[in-house]
This record gives sequence, structure tokens and C-alpha cells, in this order.
Amino acid sequence: MLYVSTRNAEEKVTASQAVLKGLAEHGGLFVPEYIPKLDVSVDKLAEMTYQETAYEVMKLFLTDYTEEELKKCINNAYDSKFDTSEIASLVKVQGAYYLELFHGATIAFKDMALSILPHLLITAARKNQVKNDIVILTATSGDTGKAALAGFADVEGTRIVVFYPKDGVSPIQEKQMVTQKGSNTFVVGINGNFDQAQTGVKKMFSDQALTEEMKAAGYQFSSANSINIGRLVPQIVYYVYAYAKMVKSGAIENGAHMNVTVPTGNFGNILAAFYAKNMGIPIGKLICASNENKVLYDFFSTGTYDKNREFILTSSPSMDILISSNLERLIYRIAGDSAEKNQELMDSLQEKGIYTITEEMKEQLASFYGNYASEEETAAVIQEIYQDAGYIMDPHTAVAAAVYKKYQKDTQDDSKTVIVSTASPYKFTRSVMTAIDENYKDRTDFELADELEQLSKVDIPKAIQDIRTAPVIHKTVCEVEQMEEVVKQFLNI
Repeated sequence: MLYVSTRNAEEKVTASQAVLKGLAEHGGLFVPEYIPKLDVSVDKLAEMTYQETAYEVMKLFLTDYTEEELKKCINNAYDSKFDTSEIASLVKVQGAYYLELFHGATIAFKDMALSILPHLLITAARKNQVKNDIVILTATSGDTGKAALAGFADVEGTRIVVFYPKDGVSPIQEKQMVTQKGSNTFVVGINGNFDQAQTGVKKMFSDQALTEEMKAAGYQFSSANSINIGRLVPQIVYYVYAYAKMVKSGAIENGAHMNVTVPTGNFGNILAAFYAKNMGIPIGKLICASNENKVLYDFFSTGTYDKNREFILTSSPSMDILISSNLERLIYRIAGDSAEKNQELMDSLQEKGIYTITEEMKEQLASFYGNYASEEETAAVIQEIYQDAGYIMDPHTAVAAAVYKKYQKDTQDDSKTVIVSTASPYKFTRSVMTAIDENYKDRTDFELADELEQLSKVDIPKAIQDIRTAPVIHKTVCEVEQMEEVVKQFLNI
């Protein structure tokens, strides 16, 4: 399986090279030349563990990793750092099935893909005789940062630099990042939003002069963002696993369609569901849930992607994004795998902040449904589901739950549906607890965690206990235009 750049048909690399590079030349993303079909039956998958399922999916994409290498990466990633042996749990609430992807070390779904990325990357470096230290350069809207830091902390031969919007993450998300230990870790708050952080990171990746300067100093960049195919492939696994487990439990008949509802910002998570569908998993509708930054909802409604709008800070900060990087992989595909057509649209996005797809391309989006939830709707659904079912969810999951209710109302489709639960409510205690009862607003975030434990009957996760008294290690804050400068200072070049 080779990988090709979405912006240059001539640029082809192996899976391990794509993982190492992170981003293709000229800002393109790596995509597989084709989406492989699963070669194991759902009945067999239904009997497999998460780790075994991961191997069956990932072996089809990461074909230059040996069986031994891939199984070692998988088993090192999905181990006792997850607080459930299932790795991803399915919980039935109000007739829908919540796929809880927050049982890892940093209590967000990013753990699912970022636990394995360091292992894939180090294996890829050895495979390609890389002698340089690998510098992981990442922008985060809240969750990727901590999960990447936890994965790469003190991994030999790597450094990791994480940029986050100083005023655009939850207090607990920020505390998780700035208390991160590890001599190879560096966390920087920027005076700007996530899109600016992401654009700054991409700019450094495509700066050839900087690449040469890094090389001379013994470094090379790679990415832990979902622009890295090594992040995307592991995400496909949990949709395959969820369907198989739904069949095993009798919730769905083998062959019947399952819908998925995904809270979406950067579009990687729902793109993974699209890939799973194309591998042969019977996924019906891909329900794309946005918050008030509803650039994706508008795109699916009109065929026009327009980032020229106000950037809104919401209670679901991981979705506060106006440039959904992974959408480019879908655009490339519906453009008939045309790097030329994709490049034309991406140039328009960069120059004018807007592009419109053709009617033929729009027709290929029939399996997607987009909608959004306002801040009021998000808070209301947290309260309603808690009062009705005793289940407490974080604001990102609540956006998905609210959009799913809209989808049901719009379509009367009663297909079994998996709602992707992307973070623990403990990561967003203030938003969650004040949604349940306004009287909580005067407590501190950690006092609210104690209250949440009482209400939810779910123990406070270790990730929260660990940061209560942890000292702040990372205090650097910079302007957007200083990002390259602070990276160089950290690397002493």
C-alpha cells in the first residue's frame, strides 16, 4: 500500500514514510492509493479483542510494517493505561449507543490514536534508517496536546512541541498540558486561536529553508495531529470494533446498517468512519455534528466551505475550528482522486477563505448529514439526559447527542446509532456541572470534580487526581508570528 499526496500525484511514499513525514510536500496530506476491503468476517471480528481488531484493520493500511512490528506497537499502546479491558466501551442510553473513547490516560478520544503513534513513529524511523531526532510539532484545540505529550514524553530520539490557544481551552485541559513532565516536552500558549496555531505549524512544515536548518542541527519534523496518517488509521479501528460488538451483543443484526454520530472539528474522526464504511462495515449515515463554529454544517448544506466568519469560543473547545484539515482528504476523494482539482480548491481556501465543490462532487456526499447545536442546546441536552437517564456527558458528546435528536426529527430514521463520546465529563467539569445546575457556578474546577463524582457515581479519573497539585512546568506564551522562533530556542538552533 502506497500513500499519495492530495496535492501532488507524483509524490508517493510507503506507510512508514508517510507516518514519519506527517505532512506531504507543499501542504498536502497523505492518503492511501485505495481503501482496502476488510478480509475477515464480522462474525470473526465479533469474537476479537480490541487489540486483535486493531491488527486486522491496520495491517491492511500499514503494509510495510511486519506482523511482529505492528502487533508490538498495538500491544504497547492498548494496555493497562486504559481503565477498561474493552479499551472502547459501548453504553446504551435513551435508545442510542455511546461509544466511550475516553478510557485512556488523558481521558479523551485522542488517546485511541496517540497511544500508538510514538510506537509507529519509532518503528518507522528504524525502518527508514533515520538518524535525526524527530521533532513532533503539533497544534491542539485542547485534547491532542496532552495525549501527544503523554505518548512522547521521554521517548528516546524524539522532542515534542505543542502549541495551544492560550484562552481557548478548558482550565483542566490547560492544567493537563502545562504540568507535563519529560525533558523532551515543550508546551507553548499562543495569543491567538486554534486555526492560527494550526496554520503556523503547517507553515513550519512546508518551509524548506527551516527544514534544511533543522537537518543541519540533527532534527526533522513530524506531526502528531490528525494530518498524520498514523493518527487516522488507528481511528478507523473503533468503528469496526463498535459494529462487531453491536452484532455480538444482539443490538444489531449482521449486515444491518448502523449510523454514526460524530462531534467534529478537524474532521479526522468522522473521516475514519467514512473509511470504515468503505472497507465494508455497514455504516449508513455519517452524522456530522458541529458546535456554533458550524463551517462543516454549512458545507454539507450548500457545497460551499467558507471560513470567513467570526471564530466563536464555546464550551466544546476541541471543535472550535474553522479550517477542518482532514476534510481535504474527503475533497480529494470526491474529486476523483484528482490532486489538481484538490489543489485548486485548497488554493482558493488559502487565498480567499472559501471554495465551492461541483454538483458531481456534492452528489458523492449523500451518506453525510450535517447539523449543529447551539450553546443553549448543548447545555440543555446534558441536563435532560442526566435527569432522564442518570448519564453525564461532556459538551462535545452533548453536541453529538443534540444533533442526533435533530437528525431523528428531520428523517424519522430509526436505524441503530452509535454516538461517539469523545471526552470524559471530568475534562469539562464547569460546563457540565453548570448545565446540570446553575448553582454550581461559584465552585472551583476541582471542587466541581468532587461534585461530579457524587452525581455520576464514576470515580474521579487518575488524570484529574494527578494534576490537582502538580506544579506548572511550562510557562511560555508567544505571539503567532513568534512560533518558529520559540521552536528554535527549544532546540538550541
